[in-house]
Amino acid sequence: MRRALHQMGHEAMRHGMHRGGRGFGHGFGGRGFGGRFRDDDDGRTRRRRMFDGGELRLVLLKLIADEPRHGYDLIRQIEELTGGAYAPSPGVIYPTLTLLDDMGLIETADSDGAKKLFAITDAGRTELEASADAVTALIARLTEVGEERQRTDSASVRRAMGNLKAVLMNRLGERDLEEATLHDIVALIDEAAQKIERL
Repeated sequence: MRRALHQMGHEAMRHGMHRGGRGFGHGFGGRGFGGRFRDDDDGRTRRRRMFDGGELRLVLLKLIADEPRHGYDLIRQIEELTGGAYAPSPGVIYPTLTLLDDMGLIETADSDGAKKLFAITDAGRTELEASADAVTALIARLTEVGEERQRTDSASVRRAMGNLKAVLMNRLGERDLEEATLHDIVALIDEAAQKIERL
C-alpha cells in the first residue's frame, strides 16, 4: 500500500511539476503558467504556434488600419495584446509586411525618423471588411491570451508552486516516511485543490 501511494506521489510530481523552477507547465490549467508562443514550427521547442496561414497578415493589417505603424511598433502592439505571452520576431514581421506591400494592401507612409511607416491602402481596407469576422476573432484570441497570462503568470503563484514542489520532493524522498504521513500529504493536496476550484 505504501509503495503504491509513494508511486502515486511521484507520478503526480512527474506529470504536474516536470518543468522544475519554471512552474508546473502544462500540468495545471491546460496551457501552463508563463507559457510563451512561438513564431514557427522549427522542431526545437514545444511552445505553441500563435498564428496559422494568413492570420498574422490580417492582424498586422488591422493594426495598421488603426494607424500607420512601423515594424517595431507592430511587434510591441501584439506583445501588449497578449500580455507578453507572444512577441513576433522581426524575422516573421518584416517578410509579412513585404508580402502585404507586394499584395497592394499596405504602402509606405511618411517615415517616422529612420523607421519606415506603413499605412493601409483602399485594397487593404476592402480585404479587412471582407475578413471582418476572422479579424474580430483573432484580436479576441490575442486579448484572451493576455488575460490568461495576467491571471496565471504572477510571480507569487510561481513562488508558491515552486515552494510546494520543493517540500513535496523533500518529504516524499524520505526513506522513513510513514504511511499515515503519506496519507496526510495526499489529503492536504486534495483539500487545497478543492478549495482553489471553489474560489
